[in-house]
Amino acid sequence: MPQSQDLVPFTRKVLIVLALVVLLVLAWALLPVFMLVFGAVVVAALFLSLAHLLQRLVPVGDGLALAIVLILLGGGLALLLWLFGAQVSGEMSKLTEALPGAYAQFEQWLDGTSLGAFVSDQLETLRDSMGRIVSSAGAIAITVSGGVVDMFLVLVGAIYIAAQPQMYRNGLLLLVPPSARAVAGDALSASAAALRLWLGGQLVAMLAVGLLTGLGLWLLGVPAPFALGLIAFLLDFVPIVGPIAAAIPGILLGFTVSPQIGLATAALYLVIQQIEGNLLQPLIQQRAVELPPAVLLFSLVIFGSLQGTVGLLLAAPLTVVLYVLVKQLYVRETLGTEVSVPGEDR
Repeated sequence: MPQSQDLVPFTRKVLIVLALVVLLVLAWALLPVFMLVFGAVVVAALFLSLAHLLQRLVPVGDGLALAIVLILLGGGLALLLWLFGAQVSGEMSKLTEALPGAYAQFEQWLDGTSLGAFVSDQLETLRDSMGRIVSSAGAIAITVSGGVVDMFLVLVGAIYIAAQPQMYRNGLLLLVPPSARAVAGDALSASAAALRLWLGGQLVAMLAVGLLTGLGLWLLGVPAPFALGLIAFLLDFVPIVGPIAAAIPGILLGFTVSPQIGLATAALYLVIQQIEGNLLQPLIQQRAVELPPAVLLFSLVIFGSLQGTVGLLLAAPLTVVLYVLVKQLYVRETLGTEVSVPGEDR
């Protein structure tokens, strides 16, 4: 009888361990779904930020503000496609057709220089080490894959979340023990505010980079400047890797005009990135979230390796949320160290 009583706690512990293992396996299997859900949260945060901005200008309710934002975004996108859709499509077609020849012409020019062999070796090494990440980042803007259904799900989910954010927040807090709900609620509020601030700042930087790139390439006479500016705008959402991937097609097309234009194009991308890194980002980070560059770099590598293009696209906003949660829940609440938490005062 005593032996059977001793077996009860042991059996319970074994069952708990097995349940945790099953949950971990299930979470790993559903990781792509979780990424889509987080993508919907990011888009919803963008919609809510725009709705709050509209409410500062016009005194309207939350639902009406969200509806106006969605109508303006949909109408603005339709107008842009009507005005520039044919031009962008034509430039994208020319871009994809010209890139192989542009790369061959660049290699031919490189072989004729004194540093040609050295640079070729370095390019091969860089392509071997970063080929997967750069090609995945480039696929965000250049190719359209089978993720159309996923994009639709993210968009619809974002609208639902933005329409009733408090309901989803309260439902998530119900999963937390009552004694920890207040702390968890504060952490969720801070992470949501930090995410909105980061998105707003990143969109400003993306617009500036896209406009400067398109205008600069047009002045240099590089082919397809509008399409290249659009690529620079889109890929700037992915820090560090995105700007590198966006510069490659522009530089290659610059060399199809002349070696001088190719070098000038490379200098243009470098100057724009210096403006963004040393002028725009410091101004944005005063009101947003300043992520350590090493943390951001390795988050891109980790999430890009786990989830490919989707992981690269969502790595930065996911890092923002995790950064806030770790500082709030672990450093401050668990370790008792007082630190500033981005977004807690917003």
